[in-house]
Amino acid sequence: MESKLFTPFQLGPITLRNRTIRSAAFENMCYNNRPSEDLYNYHTSVAKGGIGMTTIAYAAVNKSGVSFDGQLWMREEILPELKRLTDAIHAQGAKASIQLGHCGNMTHFYTCGCMPVGASSGFNLYSPTLVRGLKVEEIKNLVKDFGKAVDMCRTAGFDCVEIHAGHGYLISQFISPYTNHRRDEYGGSLDNRMRFMREVLAEVMEHAKDDMAVVVKTNMYDGFKSGMQLPDCITVAKEIEKAGVHAIVLSAGFVSKAPMAVMRGAMPLKTLAHYMNPWKFWWLKAALGLVGRMMIPTVPFQETYFLEDAKKFRAELKLPLIYVGGVVSRANCETVLDSGFELIQMARVLVHDPEFVNKMKEADENYRSGCKHSNYCIGRMYTLEMRCHHCVNNLPKKIQKEIEKAEATL
Repeated sequence: MESKLFTPFQLGPITLRNRTIRSAAFENMCYNNRPSEDLYNYHTSVAKGGIGMTTIAYAAVNKSGVSFDGQLWMREEILPELKRLTDAIHAQGAKASIQLGHCGNMTHFYTCGCMPVGASSGFNLYSPTLVRGLKVEEIKNLVKDFGKAVDMCRTAGFDCVEIHAGHGYLISQFISPYTNHRRDEYGGSLDNRMRFMREVLAEVMEHAKDDMAVVVKTNMYDGFKSGMQLPDCITVAKEIEKAGVHAIVLSAGFVSKAPMAVMRGAMPLKTLAHYMNPWKFWWLKAALGLVGRMMIPTVPFQETYFLEDAKKFRAELKLPLIYVGGVVSRANCETVLDSGFELIQMARVLVHDPEFVNKMKEADENYRSGCKHSNYCIGRMYTLEMRCHHCVNNLPKKIQKEIEKAEATL
């Protein structure tokens, strides 16, 4: 009997050839905020490797939402380049998705061109930068920007949009009491803190019409005491379900407070510091050397590390759910699907080997990725394009030792 993993799935108005999705893990391949040949080659290779749908990550809906120079922001001038990419993905039999969002306070003036904005005014220690709280009229304009971005995605040939409402970016900053201290209709109670998310999703669904799939990435918890906890996050997920979206991606963590809750394992601090510009980020390189492990503590990695918490959401929700987190083998995939999840997202295994899905299909149920989760790709992608260490020549000895140490602990 054919594995359920390799059967088609109807996601709203589109049909995926199998149950796998390349998750919206940041590639840092959009130099000067536009698509590059590296982005084209990578996602084309993932599509050729058998994925059901690949997700380009992550596109800001306007310039103020950009957190990296290598990140997309949606505008008319880049649509022909994106259309070339989606055409290539389709030619390989896969669907094309793009993650839309806004980074909120996770940026700098020299990156986004303005004072960073967020749910509330304050200081983001992890950037570090002063942050200005958004005015109500600015919030309304941002909501419209999401709708305009969906229209551009359709023109560019995308089949699906993924709205980023987790990980401590702007929508998540409104939802979380850690970052939302507003006293107007967008702050206070959880219902008020969800208002921005509701308005964004209503706008997105109106512009997606009946020909584009819409999925939403949301947190199951923020990963620290003063953030969102699981019961309230179930309430958020139910609100997302009411919006009529086609699926939810269940994740967790806050990139400015608990980044390894998202990815698990240890942040490779030597790798992270090695690639940073010594003039631009001298202060951060120094801080990493002194208190790096306190700033970014290790969260132990285990296979399918979100599954037990995700099952609690499965019991409360009726719409399709997309599992992400620690999928490294065909057996993992079968376990997730048998647990009631319709689709599976993965990233690091596809950075290690874009052919992972085809190899799973060709092999038996014991096939597993060679990725050992040293997280070299994560440490590198904050400065350069995301790439696995086995694709990089002449690595410094200190980085080789860091990789060996990390892999020996798994």
